[in-house]
Amino acid sequence: MSTNTTWNDRGLLMLRLALGAVFFMHGWQKLTMIGPAGVAGFLGSMGVPLPGLNALLLIGVELVGGLLVMTGAVTRVTAALQVFAMLVATLLVHLPNGFFLPNGVEFTLTLMLASLALTMTGPGRYSVDAMVFGSEPLRKLAPSYLRRAA
Repeated sequence: MSTNTTWNDRGLLMLRLALGAVFFMHGWQKLTMIGPAGVAGFLGSMGVPLPGLNALLLIGVELVGGLLVMTGAVTRVTAALQVFAMLVATLLVHLPNGFFLPNGVEFTLTLMLASLALTMTGPGRYSVDAMVFGSEPLRKLAPSYLRRAA
């Protein structure tokens, strides 16, 4: 293994931890402070179809998806769902407000592109995905029933 590969894997770990924490906290906020009904009301006011269902899906993608990204489990699928959520948020909510915060696209665009990077690269070697599906150093730590036959 080259040093460059090691640093790439460490960089992906840092990206996953930061991105996952942000998504988790936003999902937690939607679940506990705004509430599913409040999120559904907001989505409905934006013209999103099936706002109740989509509110639950959004909370799940952010809350559970944040944890999955942090641990590197089902990373590409989860990150792709987060790309979609941030694309919708960017187009429906933030684009009319320009680029800069507090209401512009810069935050959702950053989250979308970071999630896209993980969708494209995968989680790296320091992840549950690597442990289950293939990185030798982490695979050795997995229970025998999870290891792939060599």
